[in-house]
Amino acid sequence: MEEELKPTINKGSMAGYIRSALQLPDTDIKTFSGLTLAYIGDAIFDLIIRTIVVENGNAPVNKLHKQASKLVKATAQAELYHKIKDYLTEDEQSVYKRGRNAKSFTSAKNAGIIEYRTATGLEALVGYLYLTDQMDRLFDLLRPQLQEMVSIS
Repeated sequence: MEEELKPTINKGSMAGYIRSALQLPDTDIKTFSGLTLAYIGDAIFDLIIRTIVVENGNAPVNKLHKQASKLVKATAQAELYHKIKDYLTEDEQSVYKRGRNAKSFTSAKNAGIIEYRTATGLEALVGYLYLTDQMDRLFDLLRPQLQEMVSIS
């Protein structure tokens, strides 16, 4: 009898899997700017929110997009940061500040500069935790807040 092959997922290591599968070189994360960390963090945060929205039920794509957009906008991200800031380690707070203080040449459409910079700092933190394979830590920080923001268990 042939043994069934099941895919294995290294919990919390999507970035490591991608680096390995594509044979990408190791890069010192300390060389990344706050905006580079925010760039990848924005995508990861968006993926998390889209996953939550889709898993909450099948719906027309326009409706899914509207639900996700409410949660990924700068004002929602800034609010999320304020809820988790007291739980951040010194290193995490430093990464957040690198993102927040980075000089960006863009701004949010529907947010003030302070909210936009706060959101950029949060995205930098998300990017940092993702690139350093600390997804468990990311979800420890986000899970309670996301449960409050959307109906997930």
